[in-house]
Amino acid sequence: MVSRNLVICDQEERYAAALAGFFMKTQELALGVHVCNSVAQAVKLQEESPIDILLIGSGYPMEDRKKVKAGSVFVLAQSENAAHEIHEKLINKYQSGDAIMGAVIEQCTQSGEPERFFLRTAKKQNVRIIGIFSPVHRCRKSSYALRLGKELAKEYNVLYLNLEVYGGIGGHFPETGQTVADALYYSRQEKKHLRAALAGMVKHMGPLDYLLPMRMSEDLKAVEIDEWTGFIEQIAEQSIYEVLILDIDEGIRSVYELLRMCTEVHVAVIKEEVAQAKLFQFEEELHLMGYEDVIQKMIEKELEG
Repeated sequence: MVSRNLVICDQEERYAAALAGFFMKTQELALGVHVCNSVAQAVKLQEESPIDILLIGSGYPMEDRKKVKAGSVFVLAQSENAAHEIHEKLINKYQSGDAIMGAVIEQCTQSGEPERFFLRTAKKQNVRIIGIFSPVHRCRKSSYALRLGKELAKEYNVLYLNLEVYGGIGGHFPETGQTVADALYYSRQEKKHLRAALAGMVKHMGPLDYLLPMRMSEDLKAVEIDEWTGFIEQIAEQSIYEVLILDIDEGIRSVYELLRMCTEVHVAVIKEEVAQAKLFQFEEELHLMGYEDVIQKMIEKELEG
């Protein structure tokens, strides 16, 4: 697939380079990203190849900005009152790079076919869905899940989803940004555009992509199991991800059904008498409730408590 051209033109060279980095590290985007710091340079770039998306600083006069032709034009402005043409869309220049990228993706997918904006992905036959679960608390389960994700991400496209009641925003994860709740809402409303939404929501931890956990525990508890399984299936079918890591706890409704859809279940345990008793009770319950298939998928991972 031929990449679309995105040009970032701003008088602050370091700012433009940093913003370009946010777009370039998003694996879903089929974009050739170019940076320049003058309108003359942008005009030269358009002579070499048509510009599909232009992000240009509001510091350049409107008459100069008109010289650069692009399919979509976004003005990086310091004020919502910045002067702009009707076809130009204002974007707050000093919000996070992820937020700017998300706004651009949203506008572009609303005005055209999302498939033109994203890498085409052959339908994957076997997406690896790894459930991380434990009946034992305080066993460093999430730390293990993130380490596993980072290791696998060296070779595969990996997405980590924290589906715990208290996911730890402000601990493992930053405090701002869209969460699993936003992605889930989007999947309910716009199923065919979920991959476009994901590209604007995911954050990065080294090579690993992830979504922020839900902020409200009651929101997570209210989600029906059919919504969870449908959401995970959409991601597996539509996105570039070859591995999904689901960090799960008992707050999920019908949690064993979610474990059932996993291709493997890593059960975090610690070498401690009470912890071993909880593990035994967990396995007994699976057996009594007819989840022998989940037991067969289980891989015990002994961690330091």
